[in-house]
Amino acid sequence: MRLTIANRNKHRAMSFAKTLTVQNVRNGLGIIAKRKFAAGATICRIKGEVVTGEAVWSYWDTDSRRGKNCFRYDADHYLDPDGEIGAFANHSCNPNAGIVKTGRRLMLRAIRLIAAGEEITHDYSTLLGADDVWKMKCNCGETACRKLVRNFGKLPASVLRRYRRLGIIPDYIIETGR
Repeated sequence: MRLTIANRNKHRAMSFAKTLTVQNVRNGLGIIAKRKFAAGATICRIKGEVVTGEAVWSYWDTDSRRGKNCFRYDADHYLDPDGEIGAFANHSCNPNAGIVKTGRRLMLRAIRLIAAGEEITHDYSTLLGADDVWKMKCNCGETACRKLVRNFGKLPASVLRRYRRLGIIPDYIIETGR
């Protein structure tokens, strides 16, 4: 399947191999599963350009949404998914997926069964190191919504233990808290 999405006043075609689509969801545009994904299944690779923290902060002057969409990539860098499916990955305080780093790649992985037609979400806190000051008011709609998304060190202890057991807090994020 080919899907055309607006990308800063231009159109770019992206292929999702009949597994994903981008469409309107509760909080704008989001990633929707076109088929079911079993727990532990890789959903897709999060592609983009690896940039410095300074570059991410510079985005806030011209395109704050772009700055908000960047993924922490390692201790000193972020992955900017501008123009890629990762730019549509939304937060939930009760996510069905998580970001894992395999080698030099960020992958979106199911942490529970995801049904066809369901929005795929991850918890932004799992990619915010203890040294990250960014925070966001949450509008995920979950019963257990934390109301504020902050760095992983601010997660409730039970959530932190669960995420660590699932392997969805990368080592470089955990190391920022030491």
